[in-house]
Amino acid sequence: MNKHGSSTSKKSHNNIVYIVLGVVIVGIVIGTTKLVGHSATTKSKSEKKISVLTYANWNPFEYIKNGKVVGFDLDILKSLSKEAGYQYTIKNTGWDSMFTQLNSGSADAAISGITITKDRQKTYSFSKPYFVSRQAIIVKKTDTVIKNATDLKNKKVAVQLGSTGEEAAESILGKNSSNISKDKGGTTFLQVVHGQADAAIGDETTVKKYVASNPSYKLKVIYDDKNFEPEYFGLMFTKNSKYRSTYNAALKKIIDNGEYTKIYEKWFGSKPSLDVIKSQQ
Repeated sequence: MNKHGSSTSKKSHNNIVYIVLGVVIVGIVIGTTKLVGHSATTKSKSEKKISVLTYANWNPFEYIKNGKVVGFDLDILKSLSKEAGYQYTIKNTGWDSMFTQLNSGSADAAISGITITKDRQKTYSFSKPYFVSRQAIIVKKTDTVIKNATDLKNKKVAVQLGSTGEEAAESILGKNSSNISKDKGGTTFLQVVHGQADAAIGDETTVKKYVASNPSYKLKVIYDDKNFEPEYFGLMFTKNSKYRSTYNAALKKIIDNGEYTKIYEKWFGSKPSLDVIKSQQ
């Protein structure tokens, strides 16, 4: 009896050991599965992030207010990223630095009233246009000589360095003209105010905003659609970016659902040229 009892005891003991080992193995498997799942989730979340650059010196497109970058472009970026399912970070940097950093791959995209040009498309990828604009000339109200772009010949013209305003000036005055004043510090229009330049060329929306916001400067805006063709702004990505198609789809969505119009009216107080924008999608 004692012998039989001893055998039963050993079997019970072995069974307990097997059960404990089974629980441990199952726990390890479940724990490993959870870790794999967590890793996949973390990876998935990291893939849904995008780093964006801007040059916050183009009111109302992007500028600093109470220590934060705000503006039309920022609201567009926020709406597009929400629609696309991405979390974004925004970094304010210099205009030239924005292109350099994106080219080096230290950021994923840039938004700063950037005109889509054939030359830029050689190095970067662009979204479909989210804004249509044109170049405009700014002069003093007392100026009676400058009436169109051709009148700028032999005149001192201020532009922002690296902008399409610079390209527009070069198309009239020549690429290496000493009469083109290329400004780096955001004082382009002030050169006209202080008599350092006869005229300045810049984006239509920015020019209109500047003139309206500074009535004491007594400036006026001149248009020349014959010499200055319409421009289209786009999000600029690294070449062959994986983000481009997703953001294009998001752009079409916010245009169709009315969100784009709301943002535009908020910043410009008028309705956007939706027919033109839609024709570029």
